[in-house]
Amino acid sequence: MKSPIRLLRSLRTEAAVLGVALASCAALALTTPPAHADTQLCEQYGSTVIQDRYVVQNNRWGIAEEQCLGVTANGFDLTRADGSVPTNGAPKSYPSVFNGCHYTNCSPGTRLPAQLSSIHRAPSSISYRYVDNAVYDAAYDIWLDPTPRTDGVNSTEIMIWFNRVGPVQPIGSPTGHVTVGGRDWEVWTGNNGGNDVISFLAPSAIDSWSFDVMDFIDETVNRGMARPDWYLTSVQAGFEPWQGGAGLAVSSFSSSVETRSGAGGPA
Repeated sequence: MKSPIRLLRSLRTEAAVLGVALASCAALALTTPPAHADTQLCEQYGSTVIQDRYVVQNNRWGIAEEQCLGVTANGFDLTRADGSVPTNGAPKSYPSVFNGCHYTNCSPGTRLPAQLSSIHRAPSSISYRYVDNAVYDAAYDIWLDPTPRTDGVNSTEIMIWFNRVGPVQPIGSPTGHVTVGGRDWEVWTGNNGGNDVISFLAPSAIDSWSFDVMDFIDETVNRGMARPDWYLTSVQAGFEPWQGGAGLAVSSFSSSVETRSGAGGPA
């Protein structure tokens, strides 16, 4: 049998151990983030990965005011979009999600850059959420270059405008209409001082769509703005806001590349 003194010491020791354990549990509960909490991106060029295959980027390149994204499992919400820029100039940012490489930031497991002549299909899908109290476009940004570069500005930019709200327009001037992917588009072409741009404008808002990126690339090649031996370096989707923009969202996004040899996977 333990002496009263030893028994008291034993009880004190057990109480101390229990206290440390309880304190550790309390600290863990306070410091461990919720398992499914959305990531907030407010840094000017902040980015993060979703689905282990796509990169979401804040890309606030044209304005000093705050912009924040709430990153979800399948896309992002534009939670804050301060400031504005003139509607006859460049937008204030391009918050977006992409496959491929953008200024050396490459998505995990990407198959891009890939030579155009080697690509059989490049299926992609998108679901947008729009707002009315802002000036913006909702657009894909598809980049092509003569070299398999992963950094800097590419030679040709393909934009697919799913929607536009307010008095904004693409680079260049209108050059007619065309049917691509079973839809009618107004085509604009021009140069922004750094690269050639071809833009396809939908006549009315498209909320969601599944399509083949190669249909637009083939049209671009047919117009002499790229060549089959060029490379697809990235497929991006997001928004170009000029004024406001809070509440805009990419609810879901997907993209893959299927080469003529039969290989596929994230692009």
